[in-house]
Amino acid sequence: MKAEKDRVLIVGAGPVGLVSACCLSQAGIPVTIVETSRDLPRDLRASTFHPPTLDMLDRFDVSSKLIERGLICPTWQFRDRNEGVVATFDLGLLAGETNHPYRLQCEQWKLSEELRDLIEADSQIELIYDAKATEVRQDETGVTLTVAHGDGSQEDLSGSFLIACDGAHSAIRKTLGISFDGLTIPEIFLSMSTNFDFVEAIPDLAPIAYLTDPSEWAVLLRTPTLWRVLLPTDPNQTEEQIKAPEAMERRLQALCPKSGSYELVHATAYRVHQRVASAYVAGRVFLAGDSAHLNNPLGGMGMNGGIHDAVNLCDKLADVWTGKAPIEITERYNRQRRKVAIETVQEQSLRNRKMMAENDPAARLAYHDELRRIVEDPAAHKDYLMRSSMIQSLRDLEDVA
Repeated sequence: MKAEKDRVLIVGAGPVGLVSACCLSQAGIPVTIVETSRDLPRDLRASTFHPPTLDMLDRFDVSSKLIERGLICPTWQFRDRNEGVVATFDLGLLAGETNHPYRLQCEQWKLSEELRDLIEADSQIELIYDAKATEVRQDETGVTLTVAHGDGSQEDLSGSFLIACDGAHSAIRKTLGISFDGLTIPEIFLSMSTNFDFVEAIPDLAPIAYLTDPSEWAVLLRTPTLWRVLLPTDPNQTEEQIKAPEAMERRLQALCPKSGSYELVHATAYRVHQRVASAYVAGRVFLAGDSAHLNNPLGGMGMNGGIHDAVNLCDKLADVWTGKAPIEITERYNRQRRKVAIETVQEQSLRNRKMMAENDPAARLAYHDELRRIVEDPAAHKDYLMRSSMIQSLRDLEDVA
C-alpha cells in the first residue's frame, strides 16, 4: 500500500476530474488520478462552454486555448420548425458580468487534451492509467482506494480525501451506498454530425438553435468543423433501426431538404437520465460531475455543471488543507451544488424539453409569446441570459449557508 496521505485521490480523468486536479495542484496540494483508459476518446460529447465556465478555466490559462480551437457564438435562438425564428438571444448583454459574453462551441475532448498537457508538466499530479477503482474505505484521518490494474493486480492507494469523478455508473457512489434517484426520459436521443452547413439552407440561423415542434423537436449545434443535429427517437426501435442510413437520411431531409444525400461523419443514439445523488459528501469522499448528477443535454448544462462542482469543492478543500476552514465546510459544497442540480439544472433542462415538445397549440403559442416578450425587454432579456448561462445560479449560491 502506498502510505502517502498527504494527497487527494481523484477517480476519473474526464473534464471534471482534470479540472479538480488542476485546482488542487494550483493550491499546492498533491494529487493522484486513477483512470481506466489511457486513450482520450475524441467523440462528440458535450460541446458548449457557458460564460462562467470559461471564467473558471481562465485560472489555468486554458480558455484562450479553447477559443483558438473553438467557435465563439454570440447568439443562440429558439425556432419553430415550420415558422422559423421565435426568439434570438444576444449574449453580448452579459458584458460586464463575465469576461466571456458568449457561448463557446468546442468539443470537450479538447479541454481534456489541454488539461492533460498541463498535468503532464506538473510534478504535483500523478496520473495512473489502466486502473479501475473497485472499493473505497475511510477513517477519521484518510481514505484508502483499492484499484485493479490492467494486468490483473490490485493496489491500495491512500489519501486524505477522494473525489469521485467516475461518471454516471460511479463505482465510488455505489460502494458508498448513495442513492441516485430520478427518471429516465422516454425517448432515445439521436445525435448526428454532418459537414453540411445549415446556414446555407435555413434563413437567419444562429450557431445554436433549439427547434420546437409538436411531433419532433430538434437541436442544431455548430462546432468548429461540423454541425450536430439532435432528434428525439422512438424508444421501441433498436439502435440498428435508429441508425440505419436510410432512416437517418429521411429524418435529415425532413428537417432540412437538400439536393443529394447528407454526409454523416458520426452518429450515436443514447438514453437520457435526470438523476441527482442523495448526497455529494460522505465523510472524506466527494461526488462531482456525472457521478453526482445527470440531466438531459438541452441547454448544455451537464459538463458545465460538473466543472462548477469541481471548482466549488476544490476551493473549499484548499481551505481545509491549509487550516483556514474545518472539514465541515465541505457540507456547504453538498448543500450548494445539490441545490443547483435540483432547482436550476434539472428544472431548466426539463422545462426546455417540455417547451420544445409541447403539442398543445395554446401552450405552444404562450411559450413562444413569452420568449418574444423576453427578448424585446432588455432587462428581462439579460435576466434570462444570466439564468440560462448559469451565472445567476453561481451567484445565488453565496446565500446558501
